[in-house]
Formats: sequence, C-alpha cells, structure tokens
Amino acid sequence: MTVDWKKRISPTVEAVPPSGIRKFFDIAAEMEDVISLGVGEPDFVTPWTIRESCIYGLEQGRTSYTANRGLPELREEIVRHKKEQHGLDYDANTDVLVTVGVSEALDIALRAMLAPGDEVLIPEPCYVSYKACTTLAGGVAVPVPARIENEFRITAADLEAHVTPRTRVLLIGYPNNPTGAVMRREHLMELARFAKAHDLLVISDEIYGDLTYGGESHVSFASLPGMQERTLLLDGFSKAYAMTGWRIGYALGAPELIAAMTKIHQYTMLCAPITAQLAAVEALRRGAKYRDKMVAEYDMRRGFIYRGLTKLGLPCFEPQGAFYIFPDVSSTGLSSEEFAEQLLMAEHVALVPGSAFGDCGQGYVRCSYATSLDKIDEALARIGHFLENHTSPHR
Repeated sequence: MTVDWKKRISPTVEAVPPSGIRKFFDIAAEMEDVISLGVGEPDFVTPWTIRESCIYGLEQGRTSYTANRGLPELREEIVRHKKEQHGLDYDANTDVLVTVGVSEALDIALRAMLAPGDEVLIPEPCYVSYKACTTLAGGVAVPVPARIENEFRITAADLEAHVTPRTRVLLIGYPNNPTGAVMRREHLMELARFAKAHDLLVISDEIYGDLTYGGESHVSFASLPGMQERTLLLDGFSKAYAMTGWRIGYALGAPELIAAMTKIHQYTMLCAPITAQLAAVEALRRGAKYRDKMVAEYDMRRGFIYRGLTKLGLPCFEPQGAFYIFPDVSSTGLSSEEFAEQLLMAEHVALVPGSAFGDCGQGYVRCSYATSLDKIDEALARIGHFLENHTSPHR
C-alpha cells in the first residue's frame, strides 16, 4: 500500500506557510548576476580574533558537550555584558540559557509559556518566525498593525484594540526587522504600563539592539521599572558580530521560565555547539571594536540607500536601527509580491516583499543594506531602470 504522506503531516504544520523570505532567494540562487538586498546577513566575515578563539579551542580538544544551559564562562560574560549595557542584574546560574541562535530561544520560549489557545500580541510588520512559532507552540498569533505615520512604532492604544481574556504574551522586536524602527524609552514605558495592566508576559527580541544610528540608543525592555520580572530578553551574536553561521543566541529571564525552556532545550538541542560558545565568549570580551566598526559602515550605507530610494520616488521611513529599509512601492501599481518577482526577473535584484512580514506590509518591500556600497549603488540603478517602465500613471 502506498503511503499518502500529504494526509500524514500534522495539520498544524500544514497550516504554517513557508518563509516568505526564502522564496525569492531560492529563485535567485539559480540566476546569474543577482544583487541581493534581501537576506538579513552581514556581508562581513566574523572578526579574526573570534575565529581564532574557536580554532584555539579545537586545538585544545574542546569538542565535547557543554552544560545544557551553556558554558559557565559564556553565561558569566552575558550577565556582565547586560549589566554594563543596561544595568540589568541576572544570575548566571539560574537566569541564562544559551541557545542555537535566537530562533531556538524564541521557539522554546513560546512552547514553555503557552497553553493551547493562548493568544500572543505581535506588532506587525514583524520577523517571519513570530507568527509561525506561535502557531507551532499551540498558541494564537494576534497581529497588531503598526503605522508608517507613527514611524512603525506600536502604541498601547494599538494593542488595547486587540487584547482579550485569552491574551498571555506580548512579543516585540525592536530595533525592528523589517522596518528599522526603534522604540525610545517613552514609547516602551507606554507598553510596560499596558503589559502590567493586563498582566502580560513580554518576549523582547533584541537581536538588533547593538545596531542603532542617528543618535538613537537601544533601551532594553527588561531595564524598565518593574519589567525584568515579567520579561524574557532574547539576544545573540549573529547581527552585531557577523556570526550568523555560528548559530548562537541566548535568553535571559526568570529562573522558573529559564528552567522550563531548558527542559525543552535538553530534549531537543541538548546544548549549543561548544565551538560557537567559545567564539561568543571572545566576542563579548574583545569584539566591541570590530562591532562598532561594522555599525559605522552600516550607518554610512543606511544614509546612501535612504537617499537613493527617496530620489527614485519611493517613499521611505528613515530607519534608525537594524540594517533594513522598507520603501513604499505602491506607486508602481504592483503588489509587493509582483514588484519583488518582476524586479528579480527583469533586473536581477533580489529583495523581500513586505507582505512576508504581515498583511500590513503589503505595498512595501524590505531592502537590506548589509551589503557593499558598490552593490547598493548598482542595485539602485537597476531599480531606477525598472521603475521607468513600472510606474502607475496615478503616481
């Protein structure tokens, strides 16, 4: 008897769409002369001192498992780092879990926090994994649209319109992927009062926290008065230290929650790779100057692509964090998907349709400026050529 695998796949998994980010890059991978403004990955190589620490560890035979929660020296460095950055006090023995990227931390956090049917408020546009991981954990993702008029910052009033008795968690990601929006302290305080009033737990994804520009500085949600006890802080090394392939992240939170997440972690991942953990120790101890140099380069590229897209007639919110810009392409008369697909086919420029990040992203596309100025310049020229033939007469 032939097995009909389509009927054997979990309905929950079947209901989750594939990542909207990957679709166009699978196509682009088969094409030549493609300039990618899509994947959120630094174009820098991991700094040498970080790579060298890994090599040295291998030479010393450090190839074993680590404790489930991660190397003690890495947990100590993470605690020290957050104390220096944001004045946060965590216990390295009970409040820290080292994970296989922030993606794993998000996944197991939702699985540890949600009962079937629990609702999670998710401001949009947002990273593609937020809603999918909520669904896979048995929860219900409740999108809350942010508005460009408010520079894509979410407000308590926006959230109030979507909260119900089943709401358990508020999941935020600032600096934001895909918009580059940053929440200042006064904006976060508003969300903190909302979370306390409704007794919500908060997951704060701060993976882009080191990447801010134009005088902005990142404020950790957990650093707000009374918020550390109800916040799970997620962070990692992929973006700030150009360590995407190392797959190393971490979670900081209440001992009870970290213990629950560790239980899932030990049955699925067991521990993050020791080589990546050794590299992460070095990144926190001696990687700041390399990080700061990369951030300065991103800042220069940010201004260049913002001016370029604006000159082409594509309205943009000027990003203050991460390394993305989110131009409005509705003047072309094309949907986000049509714009991205036709641009790729006609001009060999790959970017991500805004609809991949939520319904309110329709009419926008995400461009990453984590690539060289020369490539950004050429991409802008190609986009300009494309727009000459794809502009709505009502523009």
